[in-house]
Amino acid sequence: MNCKIIVFILSIMTITPVMAQQKTVQPLARVTKVTQTAGRDQLGDFAPDFARLNDDILFGEVWSRNDLLSLRDRSLVTITSLISQGITDSSLTYHLQEAKKNGITRTEIAEILTHVSFYAGWPKAWAAFRLAKDVWNDDIKGDDAKAAIDSVASQREEFARSMIFPIGEPNTAYAKYFIGNSYLAQISDSQIPFANVTFEPGCRNNWHIHKADNGGGQMLVGVAGRGWYQEEGKPAVEILPGTVIHIPANVKHWHGAAKDSWFAHLAFSVPGEKTENVWLEPVSDEEYDKLSVE
Repeated sequence: MNCKIIVFILSIMTITPVMAQQKTVQPLARVTKVTQTAGRDQLGDFAPDFARLNDDILFGEVWSRNDLLSLRDRSLVTITSLISQGITDSSLTYHLQEAKKNGITRTEIAEILTHVSFYAGWPKAWAAFRLAKDVWNDDIKGDDAKAAIDSVASQREEFARSMIFPIGEPNTAYAKYFIGNSYLAQISDSQIPFANVTFEPGCRNNWHIHKADNGGGQMLVGVAGRGWYQEEGKPAVEILPGTVIHIPANVKHWHGAAKDSWFAHLAFSVPGEKTENVWLEPVSDEEYDKLSVE
């Protein structure tokens, strides 16, 4: 029996170092030092001790322990706590801005506030949503942006298949004279130069004039989709595939897509003497929204 006990003890002594060797040490997470001066900036003279506690302890020490709890998670906890107390003033706005900087997306903040509303109360959530909308107003991230880009690209490709002429490239050279996005494909540069101009839904060019001392003007031929042509002081004319529009020289006018349709037309410049394109003011939303087929 004594021999068996000795053997058992020796076996444990042999195994223990092996187990100890298998233990791994987790690397320490990198700490981001948080610097805050709001306390001293706003209350340094009036309440210096409070300012120190706010800047040096709350932010300088507690928020800086982000190796134990990430800045993103600390933002989540903080905004949840503030909303739960009904605090929807500038302090919540600040922490929403910090939450965005710390990686919380617009989709996530919407879900966080929705979740919080069931525990903190509906009116508090409404107040927080109003602030969050301003903070994330111009921030379209990830799948939202990809879906928006893919949707426009898909519509453009589908429209391109509906006509025989190419859409071309974004019309950047004349973009300042358009509301919305347009595309330009030069079809011919010799004999009779002309181009195919494509408009996204709602896109139109500014009022403009094709000036000429003699001759001049422009001719449009509808290719695909639905659009509008209007001369100053006259009703708008609907342009469909095959519609031909003769634009006299020295007449103020505009043309573009219908609100709910892509549109493309061929544009032919009519030769003339001392020709010049004069671009004028944009077509207002009020003018555009009143359009109807006369």
